[in-house]
Amino acid sequence: MADPVFGDAAAQMFYCGDDADAKAVAHRLAAELGFDPKDAGGLAQARLLEPLALLWIRLAFGGWGREISWHMLRR
Repeated sequence: MADPVFGDAAAQMFYCGDDADAKAVAHRLAAELGFDPKDAGGLAQARLLEPLALLWIRLAFGGWGREISWHMLRR
């Protein structure tokens, strides 16, 4: 999280929630840290984002190292 820029792309930071004002704050904070903020939808999505974080932890500490991140690609 200290350096979310990978070459010419920023790591994406997913957030979710049911409160529009809180989501705006989360978006702004992620952007200020250098991430590419992505709204994942309502709070029900938190159930899906949490395992994604666990996967990152498993990969990072399982040999890939902590210099990894997510980036969604759309065609």
